[in-house]
Amino acid sequence: MSLFDNYFAFATTVFMGLLAIVNPISAIPVFMELTSYMDKKAKRNIATKSVLIAFCIIMVFSVAGKLIFHVFGITLAALRVTGGILVFVIGYEMVRSKDEAVQSQKLGDQPVKADQGISVAITPLAMPLLAGPGAITTSMSYSAAKDLTHLAIVMAVYAVICYITYLLFIAGERIVRVIGTNVMMVVTKMMGLILAVIGVQMLALGIKELFNL
Repeated sequence: MSLFDNYFAFATTVFMGLLAIVNPISAIPVFMELTSYMDKKAKRNIATKSVLIAFCIIMVFSVAGKLIFHVFGITLAALRVTGGILVFVIGYEMVRSKDEAVQSQKLGDQPVKADQGISVAITPLAMPLLAGPGAITTSMSYSAAKDLTHLAIVMAVYAVICYITYLLFIAGERIVRVIGTNVMMVVTKMMGLILAVIGVQMLALGIKELFNL
């Protein structure tokens, strides 16, 4: 019973930590903005692939993160800098008003097929939003010093968070209908500003670590 309590406490700690870092609710406006031109089938496809890719990224880094960093000469600071730049660009694009006519010229009037726009599922949805430097670092930290059972718990917990994120992505349109498009627009721009600030913070932290400031 004591062993079960320890595992349960560990799972709870991991869940709360990863949930706070991933923050799937904050990713809804980003998903809605990036898939606004897609039909329902394409949106579901992007939602599915984004969470699957994010899960695979976390699994790989949890199992062999230190080895990958060592082989390629990658530092966590460099990962923070790159992730910070990406997050800032995403936030900037969300804050900046977009002309729908320009979008339609680029994308055409036909519904987007499921395979189109898949790059959105990889970047920025899967990484750095769902599996960014924070989530990677946290999962590596929880997995590195523990046994295989704890590693399995970390993976299971992140899988639950991915499923929650998927449900929120799919329910995005219903959420918009409930709160209204104007409110959603305000939330999107607010989240864009927050993402831009987070990106700058990640970039500053990465630069500080790179140059040992």
